[in-house]
Amino acid sequence: MLYRKLGNTDIEISAVSFGTGSLGELFGPLDEGDALRLVDEAIDSGINFIDTSPFYGSAEYRLGKALPGKRDKVILGTKAGRYGVTDFDYSARRVRESVETSLRLMNTDYLDILQLHDIEHVPLERVLNEGYAALAQLRDEGKCRYVGMTGYPLATMRRVMTDVDLDVLLTYAHGTLLDNSIGDLQTLAQERGVGLINAAALTLGLLSPGGSNVSFFEHPASAAIQQSAAKMIALSKQRGVDLAFIANQYAIQESGCATTVVGVGKSRHLASAVDAVSTPIDAGLLAELLALRPAEDERQWISGLPENN
Repeated sequence: MLYRKLGNTDIEISAVSFGTGSLGELFGPLDEGDALRLVDEAIDSGINFIDTSPFYGSAEYRLGKALPGKRDKVILGTKAGRYGVTDFDYSARRVRESVETSLRLMNTDYLDILQLHDIEHVPLERVLNEGYAALAQLRDEGKCRYVGMTGYPLATMRRVMTDVDLDVLLTYAHGTLLDNSIGDLQTLAQERGVGLINAAALTLGLLSPGGSNVSFFEHPASAAIQQSAAKMIALSKQRGVDLAFIANQYAIQESGCATTVVGVGKSRHLASAVDAVSTPIDAGLLAELLALRPAEDERQWISGLPENN
């Protein structure tokens, strides 16, 4: 496993991280025994960052059953502020309640990373004032070591990095074969000492031959993005290669982020994600795939409040 420094923190983070949406059955049923084995397999593979959230169903509860005796082997991160498809609350009271619940469910007395989740869905002043103040206080109390925020719109990500003191920032679907605009954040992140975390290497399932399996929302990507994804899938089938593997290779090796969070629900998918860290990318095929990207001004979608995009 390859490890990289996460911003100005003292964390050396694995290049691929374990996302727990599947653990919480966001993408379909997963037997609890299989879920616990997946956590063990991830740790044994050298993955040291586990990313979860109250939004991910039973994921925190299952981690609480999987991690006894292993807590010191992992960097454990959860989130607060998003609790359902349309349930957002970044008030200091709710953030604190959420963190206390997460600590109890995961059988730990501290978090390594605590982030406000999908912040673009409410007025940012609410997040930057009350929500961030709650994070900072919890950090001061030792309930978490580092704090951050997550979201999709690059404008929102730039603003929060500028306006408050963050340790980490997670954004998704911007360090992918379809859109590598996460590079636009890297200079500012370096200046501010913020560790960038990449996620959604498959663009929420668009780069999976089976398509998106997220049932609780309609995929927000434009027709142009979806058409480019379909062309990439067709090319990969023509060449007899696994597009999901190439997408993970690109996100992990080329996005410029410290780590890429990969959500997996099967052992073979976990092994493939780990292999993507060290397997060299086929440069010729990669060039052909990148030539299928949408036009630069068509690579992103609107997420959350319009004024936050």
